[in-house]
Amino acid sequence: MKNNLYNPFSLFGKSILITGASSGIGKAIALECSKMGASVIILGRDKKRLLETFSQLIPNINNKYFLVDISCEDQINSLIDKIESIDGMVNAAGILIRGPFKFIKEVDLDETINVNFKAPTLFVKKLISKNKIKNGSSIVFISSISGSYCSFIGNSVYSASKGALNAMAKSMAIELSNKKIRVNTIHPGMVSTNMHLEKSFDQEDLIKDLDNYPLKRYGEPVDVAYGTIFLLSNASSWITGSSLLIDGGYTLK
Repeated sequence: MKNNLYNPFSLFGKSILITGASSGIGKAIALECSKMGASVIILGRDKKRLLETFSQLIPNINNKYFLVDISCEDQINSLIDKIESIDGMVNAAGILIRGPFKFIKEVDLDETINVNFKAPTLFVKKLISKNKIKNGSSIVFISSISGSYCSFIGNSVYSASKGALNAMAKSMAIELSNKKIRVNTIHPGMVSTNMHLEKSFDQEDLIKDLDNYPLKRYGEPVDVAYGTIFLLSNASSWITGSSLLIDGGYTLK
């Protein structure tokens, strides 16, 4: 006999679009959304890694993948014409360029702001304008504790890009509320992805840094994915304009 347990976090019947799905947090979100019953549309810039993610999804005739750079306007315009309306989207694409403030290069500032803030903002705007996001949908931006709750030496550009994203998300939440579209952000602490670990610490520094986390471990991509599922599901239907902190207790200290 089929076991039909009540599950307010189910994504069954929902279509979820995820950027940055070829690796790290974006990949984990795509896989977990698939396990929760969603049909998944995944975007990424690396074809090999994107196909690897796609191959691991629970089979669904409505799953799709698109090789696309969301910071490229022509590619986004072409993509929007190819997708049906969606019930939720997760903006997980991002880059991290580190360096002391006094050595900031304009090209690095432009690239980081473009990828982490401008591109996802304009992508959502175009989807809304084309009525591709259904009324009652959920939009989730993967932000960071950096630029929200704290910052770090060498992280000023990244922090600025996430701070701008947080402010935009709150304004979106107000303006899209008339469509019952919810907009929230997730703020992870250090997560075990190549982007963060390879560019942040050497092995000795990693061991010392773990002392800053009361739970004595860094997050895993799936930790962020579970929080994302909550915000995409009907279980969070009365939550908008909020920031979900997932940091292993780092900001308690």
